Parts: sequence; structure tokens; C-alpha cells
Amino acid sequence: MDLRQFRYFVAVAEERHFGRAAQRLSMTQPPLSQQIRALEVSLGAPLFVRTNRSVELTAVGRQLLPEVRRILADADALPALAQGLAHGEVGTLSLGFVSTADYGILPPLLREFGERYPRVRLQLLEATSDVQVEALMDGRIDAGLFIPPVPARYANELSYLPIVREPLMLALPAGRHSDAGNADDASAAGSDGQPGAPVSLADFADEPLVIFPRRVAPAFYDIIMGCYAALGLTPRVGQEAIQMQTIVSLVSAGMGVALVPQSLCHLRRTGVIYRALRETSALIETGLLWRTAEVTPVLEGFLETARGVAHTPPGATLSS
Repeated sequence: MDLRQFRYFVAVAEERHFGRAAQRLSMTQPPLSQQIRALEVSLGAPLFVRTNRSVELTAVGRQLLPEVRRILADADALPALAQGLAHGEVGTLSLGFVSTADYGILPPLLREFGERYPRVRLQLLEATSDVQVEALMDGRIDAGLFIPPVPARYANELSYLPIVREPLMLALPAGRHSDAGNADDASAAGSDGQPGAPVSLADFADEPLVIFPRRVAPAFYDIIMGCYAALGLTPRVGQEAIQMQTIVSLVSAGMGVALVPQSLCHLRRTGVIYRALRETSALIETGLLWRTAEVTPVLEGFLETARGVAHTPPGATLSS
């Protein structure tokens, strides 16, 4: 059987007459009758009850008709679908992202991409940078919002696009440090998501540091430790956590202080205040990582969107 036989079946079913169906199909009646019989043989069931005056669908034919119409509609839609896939307008994109991106670059990037490619379905996976690299190499995600560097052993297999750089902020327990900076500053409790007056990291050197394990994001970890080292300080690590949300929660519980990207100020956790650092100009970079040899049309569209928003100057973040 083939699609032509299905079209012949629908024509005869709608016309209830082989002659009229043949005329509609611009063919003669004998070949049409032969094709219908061949279809019935292929299906192993009669589709029509034929008399000298009429043609009626059998019970099988009546139940099969809507299914055949659906198959034909799907087949007719294939060219448009193929063109959409070829242009990256239809398909699926699996995207990993570090937790910090959820409060900065991720929302505006997804919003822009969704407006450009509304028929692309996104599958999102929150994961640390090390997990994203593994997922990329295993083919479980197509790209990832990632904190560099790219592991040297994968440098020839993965490509990286810087998107945003942002300064580090000091997250403090509000209960013990509500007077940090200006006590009358309306943002002292982080109520509007904006940082308050700058402070010196040295003033909080005795506070336990809440940080993630170095294996999760080595470069990010080293930048944080470098902020202390530049002042001749050695931090006392109090707690470790993988997700930034957890780190901020631990700060709110009074477990210590943390150095976090500026975008985390949008995480308005009760009991946490954020302060810029006077001494450091350290910047944390987030970018897009993907397999160099596997750029699908959908991924190319996402890369194009990412390049369009990768204009944020150092020290600033995109507003969501």
C-alpha cells in the first residue's frame, strides 16, 4: 500500500461512487477499482460493500476512514515540517544551566529565543559546570550555560561563547550584619534585590565562608579564594553546598558569609543582605558551551540569539 491508495480510498468513501471518485482523481474507473482491491488485500479486510447502484463503507472502512485522513494530513504537513527543521524553526533544544544563570542571563535569553522561535521546545536541566560537561560529551544536552574554563582535554571538542560578566558580592546574614554599610539604606535587607553600600572583605575575614566544592567550578572557586589572598587572608570554610540557592539559604541561617555573583541579588532570601566589595574587581563569567561538531539548525538559532545578548559590558548584568 502507499499514500496514493489511501487518497483513492478517501475519494471513493466521500463520493460513494467509483465513477465520480475516478473523475475527481482525474483517472479512469478500472485502475481505481484495481487500486482499491489491492489496498483491501494489503489490509486483509474489505473496505466497501459494492452493489450495482451504490458503494458503501464496511464497518472496517468506517472506522478506518478518520485514521487514513489523519495519516494523509500528517503526510501533507511533512514538507513544511522539514523546512522548519532545516531552518531551526521547529525542533527541540536541551539546555543545561548553572544555578546562578537562573537569576541573571537565563530569563532574558529564554524570552528572546522564545519570541524568535516559538515552535522550538526547550528542555532545561539545572546542573553544575562539571556535570554539564559530562552531559554534553554524553549527548544528553545540546548546550549549557556554564562557568568556564573549558576542561583542556575537551578543548578540541567543545566550543565556548562568553555571554555575561558580573562582579562578586558579599552575602551576609541580615540578623548579625544589618548595620553593614548604611543602616538606613532601604536595600539593606535586600528587599528590592539591589546591593547596599560597599564593604571591605577584610571586615568579615573571621566569618566562616560558605562555598561550593572546588570540583564543581574550579575557576570560580579560585577567584573567590583569590579575593581573600589579595588581602593576605585565608578564609575559614564553614559549609559547602553545590547550589547557589542553598549557599544563600545557609547564609540566611547564620552559617557564614558567601561571595556570590551580582545576579544573586535577585534572590530575595529573607535574612540575607548583599554588599559590593571595595577591594576587588573580580568578575565571574557565564557563557554558552556546546559540541563543536554537532551544531543543529535549532542550536544555531540559539547561538545566534545568545550572540545578540552577549553585549553586556563587564561589571553589569542583563536585567530580567
